[in-house]
Amino acid sequence: MGRMAAVLLGMAAALAAVLPAHGDIYREVAADGSITLTNVYRKERKSVRLRREPPAPPVMPVAAAKRQRGEAGALPYAALVAAAAVEHGLPEALLHAVIRAESNYDPRAVSPKGAAGLMQLMPDTARELGVADVWDPAANIRGGARYLKRLLEMFDQDLSLAVAAYNAGPGAVIGSGSAIPPFAETQRYVPKVLEHFRRLQSGG
Repeated sequence: MGRMAAVLLGMAAALAAVLPAHGDIYREVAADGSITLTNVYRKERKSVRLRREPPAPPVMPVAAAKRQRGEAGALPYAALVAAAAVEHGLPEALLHAVIRAESNYDPRAVSPKGAAGLMQLMPDTARELGVADVWDPAANIRGGARYLKRLLEMFDQDLSLAVAAYNAGPGAVIGSGSAIPPFAETQRYVPKVLEHFRRLQSGG
């Protein structure tokens, strides 16, 4: 490599550090022989391109993106669920599966034990999670997602145990030897949630 070429490459590398990563770099030689590097092409100055902008990555077709998300985007409260899923690093389909099993999307649902709202938060749990208004769908979904995330971490990402703990409480799961408690309701609840979750994920 000649000395001038090495100098130009060094200058191009230095300029690349300060110019946008997605732009071309051009060399211009002035009448007095001075060299300028720029990201703007000017035909009258006989600009010579030193670095070409890489091609843009392919964009996933809209139909394929929708299929990848499954049915979750078309369900009730989809925007609120999507926001909570992103905030807590959970699949949207999992939150929808829990909401369906807990309240069937009724924001005013109340259980005989006092659990309330879309994700059926118990009063003490809601307070501990910082949910001031369990009847507010956004707050209820955020709180339920936060609780579900905590349960997944508690049970080493074991989805079955986390879902069982959401229904019966973490103490019941631990007291059962880190297994699904032998309660009839929980024994029905876990496969119901997991089946709906997997169906939503697959888009079926």
